This record gives sequence, C-alpha cells and structure tokens, in this order.
Amino acid sequence: MSSLGLHPIEKKIMIFLSKEPTEPASLDEVVAGTKLSIDQVRRGMEWMKFKKLVTMTNETNTYITSNVKKDNLQIKLPERIIVEHISRTGKDSIEIKNLANSLPLERADFNAGLATAIKNGWILPKDEFIILNMSTKGNSPQENLLQRLTVEKKIKTSDLDAGELDAYLALKKRPRLLISHKETIIKVSLTESGRVAASTMSDSNSEVEVSKLTSNLLRSGRWKHTKFSALDVSADVHNHSFGRIHPLNDLIREVKEIFISMGFSEIDGPFIQSSFWNFDVLFTPQDHPAREMQDTFYLNNRIPAEQLDRDLVRKVSRVHNRGWKYKWKMNNAIKHVLRTHTTPITLRYLSDGVPTEGRIFSVGRVFRNEKMTFKHLLEFHQIEGVVTGKSLSLRDLMGLQKLFYSKLGIKKVKFWPTFFPYTEPSLQSMVYVEDKGKWIELFGMGIFRPEVVRSIGIKGTTLAWGGGLERIAMIRYGMTDVRQMYENKLSWLRSVPVCQL
Repeated sequence: MSSLGLHPIEKKIMIFLSKEPTEPASLDEVVAGTKLSIDQVRRGMEWMKFKKLVTMTNETNTYITSNVKKDNLQIKLPERIIVEHISRTGKDSIEIKNLANSLPLERADFNAGLATAIKNGWILPKDEFIILNMSTKGNSPQENLLQRLTVEKKIKTSDLDAGELDAYLALKKRPRLLISHKETIIKVSLTESGRVAASTMSDSNSEVEVSKLTSNLLRSGRWKHTKFSALDVSADVHNHSFGRIHPLNDLIREVKEIFISMGFSEIDGPFIQSSFWNFDVLFTPQDHPAREMQDTFYLNNRIPAEQLDRDLVRKVSRVHNRGWKYKWKMNNAIKHVLRTHTTPITLRYLSDGVPTEGRIFSVGRVFRNEKMTFKHLLEFHQIEGVVTGKSLSLRDLMGLQKLFYSKLGIKKVKFWPTFFPYTEPSLQSMVYVEDKGKWIELFGMGIFRPEVVRSIGIKGTTLAWGGGLERIAMIRYGMTDVRQMYENKLSWLRSVPVCQL
C-alpha cells in the first residue's frame, strides 16, 4: 500500500514498529515510542488492521500480589510464629494442645502452620509433643516469595523460578495470603505488506498533516508552508442509518397523492362495522360463504347494536327478499365485524346525500380470517376508488384504472370479465411486471348494481375499483413474500431506496 493513503498517526506507528527490535510490541510500548496518546494508538491500530498492515494478538499473563496490609512489611507466616514461640519458652519441646491455646492463631492457620513447620524440618512431632529443631534460622521459600512481593508489588508467574513456583503453589492453597489475577495485553506487529510500506517512510513522513484548507490558512499565507494530507477518493463512503418512513407508508402516501392528482377526495371510517353496512347494503346474501366465521372476524355481543335507519333497513330487506328469494333477518344484520373491506365506509358516505357527481377514495386496513401465506395476510391495506355521475360507462372505469396504474409506473394493463356480488358488469385487472416477465392479477372493479345504489338513494351510475396495497408493494419492491414487509428486518428496511426510479 502506498503511504499516500495513510494518516500521520499510522505512519508514526509503522515507523516505530519497523525500528522496534522487540516486535511485537505492546500498546504501552507504542505509546512510549511514538509519543502519541493511548486513544490515538488504538485508533491507528484499528485503521491499519482494516488495511491489513498490522496483526494484533492478545497475550494473557497471570500475576500475583500480596494480600498483606502495606504497612506490615515484616510478614510472619503461622509456622514462623509457632517456632519463635517455642524458642521464647526456652523449652526443647511443648505439648501441642498447650501450644495451640497459647497462640493468637485461628485453628485453620495453626494447623497449616504446624504442617508446614514439620515439612520444613523446623519441628519434629513425638507423641502429643513437638520438639524444636535447631535449623530454623533461614527463611523458607514461601517467606522469601512474600518478602519479594513486598518490594516488587506484582510478579508475573512466568518469571518465577522452580523454587518460587513451588512456593507460590503452596501459598495459593492457604487463604488470605496471595491474590492472583490475569491481565491481557495487546501485542501488535507489522504484516509483510506493512513492512514494505514502512520501508518507504522516514520520520519526515509522519509530521502532522492538515486535512482541511481553512480561511485562516488562506488569509495568513501559512497554506504555502503547510503539508496537506492526500485524499483517498476510492474510500467507501460511511453509510449513515438515519431514521426514515417505512416503505409501505411511503407507498400509501404516493397512492394518496395520485388519487388527489386525479381529482379524488379522501374519506375514512372506523374498523368496526355492522354486518348491515359490511354485507347487506352491498347486496351480499346472508347465507353467502364470505359471511361465515371462516372468512370474517365477528365481535362479541357486548358492543351496543347500531341504531339503523328504519327506511334504509326496509329498502335493503326488500331488495334482498326480491333478489335472493329468502327471508332477510335483522339479527344477522346487527352483528358487528372487523371490516372485511373499505366499501362500507364508501356506502355510508354516499348515503349521507353527497352530490350526484363526485370522486372519492380510501386507503385503510381491512381484516380477513384467512390462513397466512406468502401472498395472504390476516390484516392488510385496501385501496378503493369510487366515481359517481350521470353518464358513466365501463370504458370510463377502465380509463381511470389505466391512468392510476400509469402514475404508479405500470404501463401494461389488461382486463377480463369476472363476478362480484355487488357490481355488474365486473372486471379483473391484470398488470404486466417487467422484472418477472409475467402478468399478475391486481384490482377488482365494476359498476355498482342497482340493488346497491338505489337502496341508499344514489340515482346515477357509480364506478368502483379496489384491491390490496400490499400487492402493489410486492411488485414495487420485488418481493416474493408479503410477510417480509412486517418483519421489521433492518437490513431490508435500510436497503429500500427512498426515491424509487
């Protein structure tokens, strides 16, 4: 790697490492050798590690320290206390029981000291007595190690010789004497490419460089004698993950703007509807499969029954009795459901005496008691557009659909006949998806039947179309599973461009 793309901090570290005979070096050694701060060294190491100029390894060592208070430099182990006490008595032997009672040692410390004194050859056991041996003047290896710790404070276990290591292992078994802990240090060394790059550098390469030309440098003229750092134009731009609107909400806004640009006004209404508005006004038979529990979410009877207009109820019941040849029942009509489409909102709005000619739309959540699959959800968004007027035809409806799709970027559209209970004639729109190379079924459409519009007082022709917003989102974002939009997977949410081309 050329040194032109390196920061002065990196250059200083590399020059130091290339001259360091004890490479790999610790971070503390790098700090001392380069006169950089520890934070600068850490930052530079991470930069160079990413560029494969250095390798970093962790070295873990065990250290021991004394647990004796600092002001007590003269450390006496229990075995030393025992033999000194026997010496002060002037006797050659002493009973073990009397010895234990006369010393200010805990039972565990006394037993450990007694065993160690015997092991060191300082005392000899005989029956219930112990006999003082004359060879007690020299320090034991354990005492020597503790004395060394009072001077050096901290010793690495790998620096202990064989005798000190045995003493350490013995002291380790005795409580409250030693503290051992592990410390991990980072060692850094140059890679082969790092050594090649460092060989082209000198101490002058590591002088402080300026990365920004300021007005002060220009006014003072210091820019003439200032060394500027090179710019790496090939470096990746940092990806900032800012907060943003969910892609589905972006699409909802876009759809609403398209409707408004076509002269439509938005309407909205509650999720909970009576079966009367959700089904009966739409001329859906009371024994239709779509009204069964398998397709509709019914609510319990704790919600007060809606006060329906008697004249409207009479008109709707008469239309059902004549059209479907059965006895229409009020009990079925007053049941509350989670709306299965947004059309009941549209019908309520139209029944309130709106002008003969008008354009309205809605985009809202609807609920279907269906099995969740890659293309079906229990809850989704429905788009609905309605146009009322005196001299409207199916041709006008197809033209509006094509215009709507074109504003979404969909150019190829075709229609085929189908059946819906509340529109006649009825059509299904198909759109061609270039990326997939095939036609996909999208919106349903048609002209509201006379049985629907007459009961709510509409005398003109009413055109309507609608469908799932998620279907459009799947086409827009190239998805194969509609559930992906609701998984809140950050990788996908951040990958969707804000501006769709």
